[in-house]
Amino acid sequence: MSYGPLLIIGGAEEKYQGVTILRKFTELSLKREGKVGILTTATKIPEEVGGEYKKVFRNLGITDSITIDVDSREKAENEQILKDVEGISSLFITGGDQSRLTQMISGTKLHGLLFEKWKNGMPIGGTSAGASIMGKHMIVSALTKDSDEILQVEMDIGFGFMRDMLIDQHFSQRSRFDRLLGAIAGNPDLMGIGIDENTAILVEGDLFEVIGEHQVLILDGKDNSFVEVTTNEDGSEELTLSNFKLHTLTHGYRFDLKNRKLLFKGE
Repeated sequence: MSYGPLLIIGGAEEKYQGVTILRKFTELSLKREGKVGILTTATKIPEEVGGEYKKVFRNLGITDSITIDVDSREKAENEQILKDVEGISSLFITGGDQSRLTQMISGTKLHGLLFEKWKNGMPIGGTSAGASIMGKHMIVSALTKDSDEILQVEMDIGFGFMRDMLIDQHFSQRSRFDRLLGAIAGNPDLMGIGIDENTAILVEGDLFEVIGEHQVLILDGKDNSFVEVTTNEDGSEELTLSNFKLHTLTHGYRFDLKNRKLLFKGE
């Protein structure tokens, strides 16, 4: 059994000029025979989004791709759709609303098939919502008083490819540090990974490498010495915590997920 690589993208990846990230997905896909599947469940405009990615991948050399439009749990159990997915060589999960991916697919035959194909080497890429769904747990939303103070982080279950990771996307561009910190404070055994736009991590085994324009932030609370959540009269929450580790990585740097440490270039 050889688990497939995961290309996890922070959203808004460049599609037509300097297509570094999607070119990497293309390289991974062309190593295997079969069609590239484009899963559009997260978006409410699947024809438009699927069509755009088909065009982009065709420009990059992928001549055979199919859109997998699953907008109900019934479709996620449909024998024809399962047959189509059985024949794909790689999968790309588009952006949109990650809750739709959970509602329509989690726990279905399609979910099980995707997981088995990934365990047997199929590459999977995902952007924005398609990045968040990669973990066993994911952030759905955060209610805020303003851009700096989090009231509540809503969590849900993802597809489970990254079991001990919590992935957030559009990270710096949408000022999501506080919501990731709040989520990790409540789940310190998880490692929080915030990925900027037009930036990705390529996960292969116990390592990942950063690809793209901006940076990736890692919050590690495993060795924390103190966490306290205080609830104010208005229901808002404030954090007191100690000994959380912070890493930031840019293009070309790698991270050891097993030992939770940065690998310097050349290591």
